[in-house]
Amino acid sequence: MGTFAFMIHPIDPKRDVQRKFPLLGRLLPEPAIHFFSAYFPPVYLSRVTGIRSRATGRTVEGWLLACPLTPQRMLSLPLERAYRKIIETGRLAERLGAHILGLGAFTAVIGDAGVTVAKGLRIPVTTGNSYTVAVALQALREAAERMGIPLPEATAAVVGAAGAIGRVAARLLAREVPRVILAGRRAERLEALRPLVEAEGARAQVAEGLEALREADLVLVVSSSPVAIIRPEHLKPGAVVCDVAQPRNVSPLVAARRDDVLVIDGGIVEVPGEVDFGFDFGLPPRMAYACMAETITLALEGRYEPYSLGRRLSIERVEEIARLAERHGFRLAGLMSFGRPLTEEAIARIRANARREFAVARGYPAAPPDHAVARLEKPEISSGR
Repeated sequence: MGTFAFMIHPIDPKRDVQRKFPLLGRLLPEPAIHFFSAYFPPVYLSRVTGIRSRATGRTVEGWLLACPLTPQRMLSLPLERAYRKIIETGRLAERLGAHILGLGAFTAVIGDAGVTVAKGLRIPVTTGNSYTVAVALQALREAAERMGIPLPEATAAVVGAAGAIGRVAARLLAREVPRVILAGRRAERLEALRPLVEAEGARAQVAEGLEALREADLVLVVSSSPVAIIRPEHLKPGAVVCDVAQPRNVSPLVAARRDDVLVIDGGIVEVPGEVDFGFDFGLPPRMAYACMAETITLALEGRYEPYSLGRRLSIERVEEIARLAERHGFRLAGLMSFGRPLTEEAIARIRANARREFAVARGYPAAPPDHAVARLEKPEISSGR
């Protein structure tokens, strides 16, 4: 039987620590959890059972492990210390007998996105970022259809476009929409990405700030920020926002104040078989993050190799892992928002509210047709040069 291990870490410190250590999570204040996380050892969370391929009938089992570092602690420590703690957790996976290790959340993006970690271990490592891209784009397409946004007329924006996921996601989006806005902290990297995106068929523009998102019908958020950066004022009525980041980069204020914007969680899939994760990591039963699903898919394939590493993911691997995962029975989970399933009624309300805002903004006597929501005026933005 193939085996895998997947590494997570505390993102919401008190809540996540309480999942494994209820008393400790209640007693320790959040600043103390951040501080002491650098001194905690790796944590064995659970054994994962019940995964079965729908194509081959093959089963695999694995383990969930926790690197104790919080995102804030990973960013405040010297990079070498963060690497050591992640590698130490990976060595626990080796001792358990895992054939492949998947990195989750910040452990997949810190530093060189898994390259150094892989060099420090005897088993292959993957970040799962290739399948994360594929699933996020699937979710974005489905949400756009539900909101009546035609892709051939839409403007898309990628926040964190210079990162591993953002680079390849922006190129793939450029095959489906006529315009892509590239947003991120480093303008020089975005400028270098621009010709690659335009080579895929879309007009690419580098945003000078998040205000440029007001022009986007579709927003893919893949930043590695440890705090929420997308706020209500950044978004246009009728926009679809897919937040792939862990921790979340879309503020809860968007859901509270913008009933005309559809925010969806990216990268969540249903796992084939009667899977039992043995641990509550915040998703409904049988659901997993796409990065974990990539690790499981490779185990089902018997491909124990460093599949997604570094900041130069290939389109070919994104497409390949999507085909393999679908063959084994992984499916996009129903649309979710801030961890809760979205009903058809909720989506219909958001769509109606967007039409209302469109009508008010344009002075229409009545709400326009659905398709008009996607056709707000799109003024040019500065290229950032």
